[in-house]
Amino acid sequence: MSTDAEMAVFGEAAPYLRKSEKERIAAQNKPFDAKTSVFVVHPKESFVKGTIQSKEPGKITVKTEGGEVKDQIHPMNPPKYDKIEDMAMMTHLH
Repeated sequence: MSTDAEMAVFGEAAPYLRKSEKERIAAQNKPFDAKTSVFVVHPKESFVKGTIQSKEPGKITVKTEGGEVKDQIHPMNPPKYDKIEDMAMMTHLH
């Protein structure tokens, strides 16, 4: 993992390539529930973050920032994996 100083060579693109040290620490300490955090297929945004509200046989209700959605859902990786370089370390690959 590169330090913030090593990322300086990428200039303005650096924040899009890797989180700063401060952001990485914050992501590691952010509360995350792997059982309820999911991505939901969205027609305009591709995928949005959601939280499972209820599970019934054949039906899962998910609440997103834009409201409730009952459609395709995918498990979410913990925030510490955002902008990770080695995808083999990720829990879920989509």
